[in-house]
Amino acid sequence: MKIILLKDVRGVGQHGEVKNVADGYAINRLFPAKLAEAATPEKVAALEAQTAARAAARAQEEADLDKKVASLRGKTVSVAARATPQGGLFKSITPKDIALALREQHKLEIPEDAVGIGEPIKTVGEHVVSLHSKNEKGDLGIVVTSS
Repeated sequence: MKIILLKDVRGVGQHGEVKNVADGYAINRLFPAKLAEAATPEKVAALEAQTAARAAARAQEEADLDKKVASLRGKTVSVAARATPQGGLFKSITPKDIALALREQHKLEIPEDAVGIGEPIKTVGEHVVSLHSKNEKGDLGIVVTSS
């Protein structure tokens, strides 16, 4: 029997896959537990359309991120943090802090995982971090100031 998995099932497959399983397994185990549904042609077509729409949205998001990374190449952003008189920070600067500063100063939404920090930023001054997307890479200057 052909089924569409509604949740991940160990030994069978993952959510959204169309699988062929034994009739008794589907009727007695998967359907009552709401782990799967029968794969009718309409449901399979709807699943394929949904998968295609998700792929198109993901491709659009990747293209947008590529444009954002390219536009930020070589620019700087300033981050204020509490610091000691010697210039050491009480808390290191994280990708989350950089993404927040980019949102505030350049009006661009950059995900935290697109910001690459080689080693933690723990001092006041100028630093360089990398921005990366699937197809683009660039360096971004970070100016850390004492607040």
